[in-house]
Amino acid sequence: MRTSRAFAGVQLNGISAIRPQIRHRQAILLTHRRHLQLPYGPQTPGPPDAGPVESEDDSPKKGSGGPNGGNGQSGFDWKGTTFKMAEAALTTFASVAILGAVGYGYTRYYKHMILKKMDNAFSPGDPVLDIAATAKQGSATGGHVLIDEENQREHWVLREEQALIDRIVAGDIRGQYHLIVGEKGTGKSSMLIDAMAKIDGEGCAMFEAHANPEIFRIRLGKALDFEFHEDNIGSLFSIRGPRDAGALLDVERAFNKLEKVALKRRQKVGRPLILIFNSMHLLRDNDEGKDLLELIQQRAEQWSASNLATVIFNSDDYWIYERLKQYATRMNVIRILDLDKQKSVAALRNYRTMYRNDKPSDSILEQVYDKVGGRMSYLSRVAKADNMLKKADDICRAEKTWFLNQCWILGAEMDDDVMDQQKYASAAMVLAKALVDLEKDMEQTYHAEQGHILPEIPLHKARQIMTRADFIQSYDAINIFAIDSNANVRPDSVPMMNAFRQICAEEGFDDFLQATLDRIGDIESLGRTRELTIKDLWEGGKYKVNMQPGGLTFECEKPEEDGDGDDKEQNKDEAEIDDEGSFSQAQHVVAEVYQKYLEDEKKKKK
Repeated sequence: MRTSRAFAGVQLNGISAIRPQIRHRQAILLTHRRHLQLPYGPQTPGPPDAGPVESEDDSPKKGSGGPNGGNGQSGFDWKGTTFKMAEAALTTFASVAILGAVGYGYTRYYKHMILKKMDNAFSPGDPVLDIAATAKQGSATGGHVLIDEENQREHWVLREEQALIDRIVAGDIRGQYHLIVGEKGTGKSSMLIDAMAKIDGEGCAMFEAHANPEIFRIRLGKALDFEFHEDNIGSLFSIRGPRDAGALLDVERAFNKLEKVALKRRQKVGRPLILIFNSMHLLRDNDEGKDLLELIQQRAEQWSASNLATVIFNSDDYWIYERLKQYATRMNVIRILDLDKQKSVAALRNYRTMYRNDKPSDSILEQVYDKVGGRMSYLSRVAKADNMLKKADDICRAEKTWFLNQCWILGAEMDDDVMDQQKYASAAMVLAKALVDLEKDMEQTYHAEQGHILPEIPLHKARQIMTRADFIQSYDAINIFAIDSNANVRPDSVPMMNAFRQICAEEGFDDFLQATLDRIGDIESLGRTRELTIKDLWEGGKYKVNMQPGGLTFECEKPEEDGDGDDKEQNKDEAEIDDEGSFSQAQHVVAEVYQKYLEDEKKKKK
C-alpha cells in the first residue's frame, strides 16, 4: 500500500495531479518495474540495458578461498598480469620488427632500382637521337634513321673534326676530358649527335645546360634517369629520406650513383661512359655557376684519370675555357672554326644539286661566300632559300642591325643619365674601329682557297684599346666579338665584320665617335669637380688662395681703410671685430671643404 501511495503521483496543493481512473494502473506498473529491476521514468535514447544487476550478496566473497583466507584482503594475480605484459611486449616487438624489415627491404630494393634505371639510361638509344631523327624526317610522327647503311649520317658538308669527335664518343680516346669551343652556328652540337648516332647512343648521355641550377639538376636527372629520391616512399616506414638541400648537393648525389654504374659497366663493356654537357656557356658567371662548374670539373678530372667516364663540354663563349683552365690537368681543347672557301662553295653546290635540282654558277656561290663566309648556320639558311644572294644580304643586314641596337653611340648631345650605357657602347665602337684599321694594315685579307682572313687582336691588347677589362666577356655573350682558345679577339662572323666596315666608313663617324668620348669625359670630369662658394665677404675685402703641391693655403685680406679722425678709429675697431669673426668663420668653412675633398680623393684612389 505504501508502494502504491509512493508511486501514485505528485500531489499539487493537496490535489492529485493524476486522474483517479489511471492512478491504480500506474501503481501496479511501477511495482512490476521494481521487481524486474527496470529503470523508472521515461526511457531516454542510449545503449540497450545490460539486464538485471547482480546483488552483492550473490557475488563470490573476495578473498574467500584465497591464500589470505576469509580475512577480506584480495590477492594479486601475478601469473595473469605477467602473461598480459609478455603478450603486449611481443606484439610491440613483432610490429616494430616487421616495420623495420619491410623498410630495410624497401630501401635495398629502391637503391637497386636506382642503379638499374641509371644503367638503362646508357643502353642503346637516346632521346636526343629520337628528337634529331624526328627533325631529320621532317614529320611530326618522326623517324628513327639518322645514319645510312654504311654507318654514316647523310651530310651535305663534312667537317674535318668529325673523325676526332667520333673516336672520342666511341670511347677510343681515353684519359682526357674535352672542351669544344667555337662560335654559335659552327656545327658543334651536330657533330656530337652524329657521333652518338653511329654507336646508337650506347654508353652515352647528353643534355642541355641551363643558367638555373635547379633546371640543370632536373635535366641531368632526366639524362641519367635519376629522380633524386623524389619518388622515395621511405617516410611511410618512418625512415628519414635525404635531407633537403640545394641543386649542387643533388648533382653530387647523382654523380655518386653514376660512379657505381660506371664501375659495373667498365667490367662488363670495357670502355668508359660518355657524358656530354651541351651549351655550357648558358651558366651564369656568378658564385653559383662557378661552384657548379668546379664540381663538374673535379669529377671530370677524377673519371678521366680512372677511365670511368669521359666528359665533353660544349661551349660558345670563352669564359668557360678561362674557368676550366685554372684547375685543368687533363683537359683537351677542340677549336671549331668556320669552313674555308672551298668547302663552303662545295657544300652550297651539293645542297642545291641534291635537294633543289639546281646548279648555280661558281660566281654566284663565291658572291654568297663573300657575304656570309663559312658559318654553317648561314650556309644552311642560304642554301634553302630561293634567292641565295637576297638571303645573304638579309643576313648581313640583320647582323648590322643587331650591332647598332646593342652598341650605337649618341654623340655630344647625350644626357648624363645614359653615361654607363654609352661607356659600354663606345668601347665596342672603339674596338670595332680598331679591327677595321688593323684590317687596312694587313698584307692579305682574302685568300683564293681559304677565303676570308679576319683581323685578330690579342685579348690584353683589346682591353687596353677599350680601356675596360670587363666588357669583352659581355660582347662575346651577345655574339658581337669572338674570343678563341688562343685568347685572340676578332669579329664574331664575316657578316659582323662587313657591318663594322660599313659603319666605320660612314661620313663623319670618326668625329661622331670622338664627340661621344669627349662628352663621356666631360660628364666624368663634372662628377670629380668640387665647387667652393664662400659668402658674407666684408665690403672691399679679398680672399687669397695659394695652390701648392699637396696642399692649399687660404688667406683673407682686409679692405683698405677710408676716412680720418675719430670716425676712422671707430670704424677700424668695428672692422677688426667683424674681420676677426668673418675670417675665423671663413677659415672653418674652407677647412671643412678641403678636408672633405681630401677624403673623396683617397676613396677614389682606393
